Amino acid sequence: MWHDSLRRGVTAVALAGLVGLGLVGCGQSSGASGDTIKVGTSLPLTGEFSQPGAAAKQGYEIWRQMVNADGGLLGKDVDLVVKDDASNQNTIVSDYNALISQDKVSLLLGTFSSLLNLPASAVAEKNQMLYVEPAGGSPEMFSRGFKYLFFSQQAVSDQQGIPYAEYIASLPADERPKTAAYPTLDDPFAAPVVEGARKALEKAGVKTVYKQTYAIDTKNFDTIAAAIKNVKPDLVFHGAQFEDGVGLTRAMLKAGFTPKMYFETNAPSFGEQYAKGIGAKNTEGVTFAVSYSPQAKTPGNTDFVAAFKKKYGELPAEDAADAYAAGQVLQAAVAGVGSADDQTKLADWLRGHTVQTILGPLKWDDTGAPIGSYLIGQWQGGQARIVLPEGAATAKIKPAWTPGGAQ
Repeated sequence: MWHDSLRRGVTAVALAGLVGLGLVGCGQSSGASGDTIKVGTSLPLTGEFSQPGAAAKQGYEIWRQMVNADGGLLGKDVDLVVKDDASNQNTIVSDYNALISQDKVSLLLGTFSSLLNLPASAVAEKNQMLYVEPAGGSPEMFSRGFKYLFFSQQAVSDQQGIPYAEYIASLPADERPKTAAYPTLDDPFAAPVVEGARKALEKAGVKTVYKQTYAIDTKNFDTIAAAIKNVKPDLVFHGAQFEDGVGLTRAMLKAGFTPKMYFETNAPSFGEQYAKGIGAKNTEGVTFAVSYSPQAKTPGNTDFVAAFKKKYGELPAEDAADAYAAGQVLQAAVAGVGSADDQTKLADWLRGHTVQTILGPLKWDDTGAPIGSYLIGQWQGGQARIVLPEGAATAKIKPAWTPGGAQ
């Protein structure tokens, strides 16, 4: 029901914003002047998604810093214009309209979450401007026939839990979970991750004993935790962003219920913030899908991590790395075309090429959806490790969640 209202809301908001400002035509902005090229984005620096939004801003800032230190885009320094959409769909439309019509940016980078990227990308598409988004993997993003939209991660959301489901299916019958619970945030990213994994797990014989969607403004998870405890699932597969990921985990611990296996989307990839949120001793064995590892041997990652640590004093979170990779994709398109002026050529170039990023090589189908697969991470010994696939793993996967730090 909320998704139906979301779709109606996105359409109404986007169209109202576009028509109200009378924005039509192809890339009417002109942000390349003098010795700079303006690149615009709006991020949720306040509101529901402020933590990942702040991380994305850090990633974009490091990208700008490193691009400019290396001679800029087409020999011009990048001027990064950042607005705060306050995690609000109406604001995001106004912000991207303003970036194009008032700030007159030459290039756009996306915001955080499918919820916000759905309307923001509609603004870019209406203006025929390339739109590279770092965090918006809902399949709905790529079902609209857009020509200028590209997602700079490895896979859309309904594919992100599949490697973990395949691992579960590969276990011997006596080690495989028999039952699973699927609490899910009403969110266009989280819900498809859960649905994709649930279908794969049911095919593997894992019985669904709980499946419930909760509202985006849910703060108290005690009732949900009690309902899950009541059905005693072997596996809890939680579709979350950040605050709700921490909230439900705390509620389950408070209720004295810990399933044998625990998988969460998004929240565990927040590194120290997640560990502080649920208690570092409770992270052991929590498993999650992830696009990035600071330990990855991908081209340029060592330099990115070093620059990030120097500026911010810590390792980059996944959302910071995803934003940096979006900048790399945008940069590759501009370099490949040799110009920032023709947005159609930039989009066509991306559709025909693979781009090397700190996330690994990225390539796209005609809809702008990436063609690849996610990594699976797991908290072990107080650190987030990569455990799947074997070729990228930095540790072997452990089947159990053992809060309290038991090994």
